[in-house]
Amino acid sequence: MDLLRLDQRRLLLSHLAARWLSFKKKEVSESEKEAWKESLIQLATDLVSAGRGDVRMLVECKPEGAKAAVDVVLVGRHPETDRESVLLVELKRWSSVSHSAEKPEKVVVPGMREPKRRPSDQLKATYEFFTGDEGPLKGMQIEFAGLSYLHNAQGSDVDPLFSAHTSTGPHALTITADTRADLLADLRERFAENGSASAAERVLQRLAIRNTPLLTAMVSSRGEDTVFTLRGEQRRVFRDIRLAVERLPANEERAVFVVEGGAGSGKSAIGLELLEHFSAAGRTVKYASGSRAFDAAMKKHVGYGDGEFQDRFVFFSSFITPPQPPLDLLICDEAHRLRERSTSRYLPEEQWGKQPQVDDLLDAARVTVFLLDGSQVVRPNEVGTVKLIRAAAENRHITPRMYELHKQFRCSGSDRYRDWVHDLLGISDREPDIWIPDGLMHIEVADSPEELERIILEENEAGASARMVAGFCWPWTPLRKDRTLEPDVRIGDWHRPWNVKGDRSGANDEPPAKLWGVRPEGVDQIGCVYTAQGLEWDWCGVIIGDDMVWREDHWEYRRATLTHDKEHGVRRVRTPGSADEIIRARSNERFDECVRNAYHVLLTRASRATVLYSTDAETQAYLKKLVGSVEDDGLRPTWHSLPPEARGVRLPPVPKGRRRRRKRPKAGPQDLQLSFDSLG
Repeated sequence: MDLLRLDQRRLLLSHLAARWLSFKKKEVSESEKEAWKESLIQLATDLVSAGRGDVRMLVECKPEGAKAAVDVVLVGRHPETDRESVLLVELKRWSSVSHSAEKPEKVVVPGMREPKRRPSDQLKATYEFFTGDEGPLKGMQIEFAGLSYLHNAQGSDVDPLFSAHTSTGPHALTITADTRADLLADLRERFAENGSASAAERVLQRLAIRNTPLLTAMVSSRGEDTVFTLRGEQRRVFRDIRLAVERLPANEERAVFVVEGGAGSGKSAIGLELLEHFSAAGRTVKYASGSRAFDAAMKKHVGYGDGEFQDRFVFFSSFITPPQPPLDLLICDEAHRLRERSTSRYLPEEQWGKQPQVDDLLDAARVTVFLLDGSQVVRPNEVGTVKLIRAAAENRHITPRMYELHKQFRCSGSDRYRDWVHDLLGISDREPDIWIPDGLMHIEVADSPEELERIILEENEAGASARMVAGFCWPWTPLRKDRTLEPDVRIGDWHRPWNVKGDRSGANDEPPAKLWGVRPEGVDQIGCVYTAQGLEWDWCGVIIGDDMVWREDHWEYRRATLTHDKEHGVRRVRTPGSADEIIRARSNERFDECVRNAYHVLLTRASRATVLYSTDAETQAYLKKLVGSVEDDGLRPTWHSLPPEARGVRLPPVPKGRRRRRKRPKAGPQDLQLSFDSLG
């Protein structure tokens, strides 16, 4: 039904072309578009005619390991067994065929130069892949079959397809225009009227097309098994590091790995798989990070009271004094956040690091792994670069092994959304283009901060994980003496507080900064880049402030000036712009880069939908132009529209006896269905 609605609004081809470009990295041909327009519409019309418009269509489906894509995979629920029901469909627009004298196993199709394989023969290998012992659906109790559909042909015009040379089996049914009634009957026998969304979600997860967000996967396993499916280049990186740790002689030899990749490219998934593997093997291994939010989320919501598990997670500054003997493996996530020197608020200044922090980390382990993304540098004192790490390793006569991850797993795996964000912010060399929905990510522009807040709170109340974030364009006031929050973020008459600054909770149980993104009470506060970095939610509302405004054909980056509000004893904005004390100093030559990268982080926090709003009228109009109006068409991923299988697990409350002493409200059904740094 959704496909037909898209077609009626003339959006089907653009939608499919966007998906094609995202997955295949090339433009779709005109002949392919014509095939979609004709064959997919016919199949969708037949499903509706059979009363099976709820059945899901996976178009051009090619799971990892398959030699070729299948035109359509129909997925639904079997009406008798209630199991998932899958039908592979090979679509052909052929109107007639004839025997091939030279190649009896093939047929001649008018207008095509070379003889073609029979559709049932084409489908055979795909069917065997799906149903085989090593196939993606191995072990599932599933109803399975395949057919070829020649909707332009009469049976008498394609007699050679039914010859003795045609393969037989459950995949070999051939339907033509004059046997369409048989197709409708088959659809009714194979699929129930409802329940296809849940069945399709389970199949997509088994096909490794859906991605498990990182913290969701860790919570599901309580840290015992990270349950990630490493793919392609991820597997290669994991294998090479594993072999290095296992084979490196137990002497002074060292190895360094540098893994670079964008947000959501799978860096953290590799790191956590390494942590789990070598912890289970009894090796000494630590997972270091520059993110307090990451550290707190892992310890509070995965490690619980497991001290041994929690002790595996440390900060970069934990290695001022190197361990003796050195660790077998040190994994440094978010290595772009390395500092020049290691400091610690728990040590006097004379005991802080005396050498570059990167050297502290290299001293700490026999094998050191650096995972980094240069486009997430948001502070001028963050110095982690490939160049810096390479130079530090080479100074020790170590040739680092370099890797670059290209696959996108965050933001529902939408390469198109990632590219759109890069184009919007000027990270790429491409001109920003109108957003075309790709069925993976959703974007909309709210007309006001009130509307943005309403959308986020509605989705949170429904059960989704959702947060509001903003550019750092307002002062960030610490807790008042009575531990209440100052509503620093002020847009007209709409005033809201930032998340709590520091390690204390607010008077109304607002979580401290490091837990703002994972505790249900955090939904009413606004997060900034420092508390959002590393986290991910289903829905993310992003307020773009006056630190980055669009003017004619370029972005302008602005510093704020502040004034003191004597009546309330707080600072307010005098001139709009960046109020971030860390980056707005005039001496910071990287100001533009830091602001742009901050918004890159904020715009890649959603796993399903991003809601935008700009405080600047011209920028707001520009965003409206690029995003366009919001039409549902079955693609707006509200929580209520998702099948239960697509909603993931919820973060459970911390077990009794390990909570803080202060009594907390009972967790509701919407609490903490949080996704963490979707494999990034």
